[in-house]
Amino acid sequence: MGLVTPDYGLLFWALLSFGVLLFILKKYAWKPILQALKNREESIARSMRMAEEARAEIAKLQDESKELMEKARQEREREIAETKALREKLIAEAKEQAKLETHKMLEKARQQIFLEKEAAKQELYNTVAELTISLTEKILRSELKEKEKQQEYIERLLQEMSKN
Repeated sequence: MGLVTPDYGLLFWALLSFGVLLFILKKYAWKPILQALKNREESIARSMRMAEEARAEIAKLQDESKELMEKARQEREREIAETKALREKLIAEAKEQAKLETHKMLEKARQQIFLEKEAAKQELYNTVAELTISLTEKILRSELKEKEKQQEYIERLLQEMSKN
């Protein structure tokens, strides 16, 4: 039962050795341990501040990234709209140009047809006139072979002219 109820001498030596140990620890180990704990606490606090700053920076960068992405999307949509408008304008201009070219070609063809028609009329008129003259000449030659017939014909022409 000596262990359960300690003797006063044992108690004295236990207290003395504990006190010496406490003194040695306080003298040599307590300050470095507290300093290490304080350094560790400051290190943890610094890390926490840096982590919070990093989170804030990441949130800021994410916001900036979202803004940039939105601006890029708006710019892309604007460029697409401009491209569509330009394409439609070019198509309209090409259609208008084609319409003008077609109109010019039709007008040129009409003019060409008109000129060819007039040339054909003139040629037909000249041909008819030549044929008429030639035919009249042949008829007159055959009818007016005799002098009497020539004289009668001339008198008849003069009478017709005097009536008019």
